[in-house]
Amino acid sequence: MGYKIIEIKVPTGYTDSELKQRIGKELHLADFTWQIENKSLDARKKNNIHWLLRVAVHGRSLGGNEPEPVESLEIEFKPRNRRVVIAGSGPAGFFAAFVLQKAGFDTILLERGAEVDKRARGIHQFEKTGQFSATANYAFGEGGAGTFSDGKLTSRSKHISRERDFFISSYIRAGAPAEIRYMAYPHVGSDNLRVVVKNLRDSYLQMGGEIRFETTLSDLVVEAGRVKEAIAGDESLAAEYFIVAPGHSAYETYRMLMRRGVSFRTKNFAIGCRAEHRQEEINRSQWGIGQLNGVRAAEYRLTSEADGKHSVYSFCMCPGGMVVPAATYSHLNIVNGMSNYRRNGKFANAGCVAGIHPDQLAGHPVSPLEALQWLEDLEHSFFEFSGGYRAPFCTISDFISGTEPRSIPETSYPLGLKPAPLWTMFPGVVTDALREGLKDFEHRLHGYSKGILLGLESKTSSPIQVLREKNGLCTGFENLFLAGEGSGYAGGIVSSAADGIKIAMQMVER
Repeated sequence: MGYKIIEIKVPTGYTDSELKQRIGKELHLADFTWQIENKSLDARKKNNIHWLLRVAVHGRSLGGNEPEPVESLEIEFKPRNRRVVIAGSGPAGFFAAFVLQKAGFDTILLERGAEVDKRARGIHQFEKTGQFSATANYAFGEGGAGTFSDGKLTSRSKHISRERDFFISSYIRAGAPAEIRYMAYPHVGSDNLRVVVKNLRDSYLQMGGEIRFETTLSDLVVEAGRVKEAIAGDESLAAEYFIVAPGHSAYETYRMLMRRGVSFRTKNFAIGCRAEHRQEEINRSQWGIGQLNGVRAAEYRLTSEADGKHSVYSFCMCPGGMVVPAATYSHLNIVNGMSNYRRNGKFANAGCVAGIHPDQLAGHPVSPLEALQWLEDLEHSFFEFSGGYRAPFCTISDFISGTEPRSIPETSYPLGLKPAPLWTMFPGVVTDALREGLKDFEHRLHGYSKGILLGLESKTSSPIQVLREKNGLCTGFENLFLAGEGSGYAGGIVSSAADGIKIAMQMVER
């Protein structure tokens, strides 16, 4: 059987039969099979928007040999007689537990939040009544913060091909759309993610793994650089190894780790707002028309050097999505974005943030503990301003001109808006960068300034990073690992999962 890779352009509304016909004509074949390897949208010319496809074709009359197989993750099962306690069921924690259980370890997965269906009910109640649940919210619970997001699976991390392939294959088996394997910018959607995380949980439990929901890791018992026990609720859990994957928002977990001798350093992160527009306006700006056959909703990715010192960029865009109240604790006010697979809502939103270092925000060098406190204080100030969970907002043009909003527009945000001089609610260095970045965005994306800004967006990444060795061990510890976004070495679903898998494989291969 011969093999060949071809690259072709097809209309956005193509069908499978039309694609097969196009391939056959291109290669002069009647009998063949094909598989899409990569698919990306070319919208550089509004009068000629099309898909670019990279297609692998098999046919008897084709020349060429099969490509070298992609290196896969080999997980050999054998009884290890080793217990591992993992805290956090986001991508890093779950996939670390999943790989270890698959390899024959005895694993216990702790999750401070609720299982996904209970979590969804808590979120619905929160958006209906404003009553925050500590265990059922957008930040904490089964699958981590990413469960209620757009479910984007892009990653700029290098050297994770084995881990990414294992992760993608696991997601598809658990119900994610098969296209995530080849789309240039794949996403799962929050509706699909709720199914995926449940199916993955079932697979993990069938292998003998154990999950304890609504169970917070409150402390570690440490002796001479070795963790002896994890304290969770009223129980002490002894194990040979411990993995903590807290995500970027578990402040008390960070502080507990610091008390137990885990070393951190500060690092760059980003803060800003959520920008919201009508999806049709984004479609027209990007495509020249309100709808495009075969494409769900237009996206954008914007970056700017802004003031020349701090980059400003769009982050985690949710086409056809909604802005959500992503408070991590009851006294904080934070927003984020989510969307379902079809991306068919009438609004689009994305983070609009400025990259900065905690030292610049505080005006002097700060410790990791001080950086956390500074950020928590900022998040609390937005809660105090609105008197709860209404989102402080202004229009983008208001932010640029420094004019307070006069009316409240329609929005996807479920808990209401409160007019606010957002430019006064950030440190001056952030406001200056955002203002210049927003001006630049208007030049790059026509009509951008017609949108609104909702604050505060503060969960792009953590402002601190753990000190750890190449094998993932926390520096100074023999058996404690910190994984995923909470470690400061990952950002997003794929890189977090890959980090957890790599740490697990380090343990397997030892």
